[in-house]
Amino acid sequence: MKYLIFGQGYIAHKFLEAFGSEAEISTVRIDDFSDVKKELELKKPEVVVNCAGKTGRPNVDWCEDHKMETLTSNVVAPLILARACEELNLYMVHIGSGCVYEGYNEGKGYSEEDTPNFEGSYYSRTKAWSERMLKDFKVLQLRLRMPFDSIPSERNFITKITKYAKVISIANSISVLEDFMLAAKTLIERRTVGVYNVTNPGFITHQEILDMYIELVDPNYRYELFSVEEMEKITKAKRSNCGLSVQKLEDEGIHLRPVAQAIRESLIVYRQHLEKMA
Repeated sequence: MKYLIFGQGYIAHKFLEAFGSEAEISTVRIDDFSDVKKELELKKPEVVVNCAGKTGRPNVDWCEDHKMETLTSNVVAPLILARACEELNLYMVHIGSGCVYEGYNEGKGYSEEDTPNFEGSYYSRTKAWSERMLKDFKVLQLRLRMPFDSIPSERNFITKITKYAKVISIANSISVLEDFMLAAKTLIERRTVGVYNVTNPGFITHQEILDMYIELVDPNYRYELFSVEEMEKITKAKRSNCGLSVQKLEDEGIHLRPVAQAIRESLIVYRQHLEKMA
């Protein structure tokens, strides 16, 4: 087997789809070193992909009340997997998060070398901790942000925000999953290591996205905007709003579609899927 994927969720299945018959999702939990090492010795993968982790259901507020579970999944478990991969000399890929920053770094976007500056949620803190620890090892870390997909799913960013009664409208970096997977496959094939922001170039607001949704998917959809201050009155954790630089990715010769173009094209396909499901 070429690819062994850990995690049972949305992103794990995206990797399974991308790698096809060469990949398998493991049923082994990665919080026990001996179980993980036995699984790797049995399956003998060339590439180990860690998509496991707690993001919280229905959102990151869950992590505020389940800190130990979040810490174990997002920090302890990736280190256990990294230890097993190092002992067996296996190439490891870890799905990180871009939700470790706040702001836009004077419009340039935060690079992979910038120290995370957002500590408003326990989820984001755990993702920053694991990223920092894994930096000392030969691991490829892919920062994913607000995954946007052309296929309807409860974990898809557009499906999620269209169910909210009110939304904030602040510019953010977003990972359109079709592009994210193409970049991931390229970096993995090259056996690249280190941290990479894998988001589409540019920033976009929720309002811009929802206006496109009305234009391309559902002309009857309506939404209301509210402020960050109003939102924080009803959430347990603050939300990361930030822009990331993709210069490092582009220096590798990997050029993704500009975010507005990628979202527009994804929404057209999204509508087609909804029509087939109707």
